[in-house]
Amino acid sequence: MPEKVTRFCPLEGKANKNVQWDEDSVEYMPANPVRIAFVLVIHGRASRQLQRMFKAIYHKDHFYYVHVDKRSNYLHRQVLQFARQYSNVRVTPWRMATIWGGASLLSTYLQSMRDLLEMTDWPWDFFINLSAADYPIRTNDQLVAFLSRYRDMNFLKSHGRDNARFIRKQGLDRLFLECDAHMWRLGDRRIPEGIAVDGGSDWFLLNRKFVEYVTFSTDDLVTKMKQFYAYTLLPAESFFHTVLENSPHCDTMVDNNLRVTNWNRKLGCRCQYKHIVDWCGCSPNDFKPQDFHRFQQTARPTFFARKFEAVVNQEIIGQLDYYLYGNYPAGTPGLRSYWENVYDEPDGVNSLSDVMLTLYHSFARLGLRRAESSLHTDGENSCRYYPMGHPASVHLYFLADRFQGFLIKHHATNLAVSKLETLETWVMPKKVFKIASPPSDFGRLQFSEVGTDWDAKERLFRNFGGLLGPMDEPVGMQKWGKGPNVTVTVIWVDPVNVIAATYDILIESTAEFTHYKPPLNLPLRPGVWTVKILHHWVPVAETKFLVAPLTFSNRQPIKPEEALKLHSGPLRSAYMEQSFQSLNPVLSLPISPAQVEQARRNAATTGTVLEGWLDSLVGGMWTAMDICATGPTSCPVMQTCSQTAWSSFSPDPKSELGAVKPDGRLR
Repeated sequence: MPEKVTRFCPLEGKANKNVQWDEDSVEYMPANPVRIAFVLVIHGRASRQLQRMFKAIYHKDHFYYVHVDKRSNYLHRQVLQFARQYSNVRVTPWRMATIWGGASLLSTYLQSMRDLLEMTDWPWDFFINLSAADYPIRTNDQLVAFLSRYRDMNFLKSHGRDNARFIRKQGLDRLFLECDAHMWRLGDRRIPEGIAVDGGSDWFLLNRKFVEYVTFSTDDLVTKMKQFYAYTLLPAESFFHTVLENSPHCDTMVDNNLRVTNWNRKLGCRCQYKHIVDWCGCSPNDFKPQDFHRFQQTARPTFFARKFEAVVNQEIIGQLDYYLYGNYPAGTPGLRSYWENVYDEPDGVNSLSDVMLTLYHSFARLGLRRAESSLHTDGENSCRYYPMGHPASVHLYFLADRFQGFLIKHHATNLAVSKLETLETWVMPKKVFKIASPPSDFGRLQFSEVGTDWDAKERLFRNFGGLLGPMDEPVGMQKWGKGPNVTVTVIWVDPVNVIAATYDILIESTAEFTHYKPPLNLPLRPGVWTVKILHHWVPVAETKFLVAPLTFSNRQPIKPEEALKLHSGPLRSAYMEQSFQSLNPVLSLPISPAQVEQARRNAATTGTVLEGWLDSLVGGMWTAMDICATGPTSCPVMQTCSQTAWSSFSPDPKSELGAVKPDGRLR
């Protein structure tokens, strides 16, 4: 039974000070400007986007405290590296594994507040929390000028007026426990009596006085609210609101967290967190270039926006950089490029799936074959290589917001001099979507793709490149133009022309995307699959995708019995309960006994024979675009990675952190 909590605030309802917004008033720096503690709570692997954001918010007069999720070791290494360069940047000596909606996020904020208050050499006035998906939409000077006018205020965004609905929607009347990276719902509970429960956004700007109160106060309100919210879903979205509005500081609340958030609830509220919480929640969408006007036309004071993801769209971040600080000089390299690490050697190969490890090795061999065939030196043998060990790192590479493939850093022995060299290979997927020939008069289909990890919110596959193995469950996606309601037939065909699945999709007139995961029996037969789309049984288009045979099982070379089990197709020789073999003649897809026999023999291979089969499949679906050396090389015509435009070692000034300039910002 929850205890009654004494409410300090004499006001009923929300305190909401009237904050005047005048664009001109934030252009003049006051005599005694506030100093800000930026608390960056980050996870993932987007180190270059983080560094670009850090560069945009950095000033020598402010302080930066960085918490990196306990599971994000690559990002932690990158942050430690750049934090050493600046005396006003520190990394938390502790790390938590924060999850969406989890109590651990509130614990992270409370511990960060305590740490900052105990740093006597950091005289900060405001606490601002940011993620790597945030970006400033006004300059630091404008933010400081504004906060200096309202230094006694606390800025939080409330949900609205209907408290009862908010409590139900947030599950505040339910008991939750965070355990094993999951929020488990245990049952119902009552809200404490005597207080007004509130909440909204978990992004806020709090002044030092209130942070001291929340951190050190031993009154009933603070201690019992900490206990209550330790077993609450999304506690960071309610704890600070509730404590502030019921505390002696209640008249300092401004119902505005100074952010613009890209909410599209139709796309963002699809229970995408069911795997980590027993509840449904919403997440903002990423900003795109067409949203830029929203940063300039807001009637209320705003200084930050979210979310941004460079793997989804980097152009909008470039627009903001230009708007805030002017354009980069003409000829600046890397402005339209983006690199994001997906594997780094210190992570260890156990951090990779067998599918990834298999394909990264094949990509490296593809690069070495390109080097051998294209780097000729008049009879010399100095550009022939033998692959050595696992890949050293892997990056996603984007140019002008289009996925360009993988960059594989790998070691190889130069056979001419028997020396180990480190190279980077760029592999790009070939185009696999084809309109039927002759083209049909059906014009709504724009694109079709197959992959895993479909993000319905951003309408893309998070498994960039579509790396699939026999035990994966592929999703078919189609992109549509506007038109009349129609029904199309989708047919999945395996490498030996077995029709694995067929189904109809009703495409409504306003539909933009459709996606469906057919319930196929596993394992899938390795090889090149085809997904055909028909309208009135007339071919419209088709797309192909590769199911790669695995050369590794549990990160060890695959054994014969494992290979045979994984590479022979579904256990009952059918992908679904229903057979679609009667459609083979209709679709002119003969099943060749010779093809079936070859597939059977391939399934039994291991070692170099298996690698040869894999590489022939990969070579049909991927192209080795280029290769370079990351360090010394004995191949006289091998280019240096730092001097190429595509390499992860090439210059990237927008994300590089330099010395502090006279104006306090970074070069």
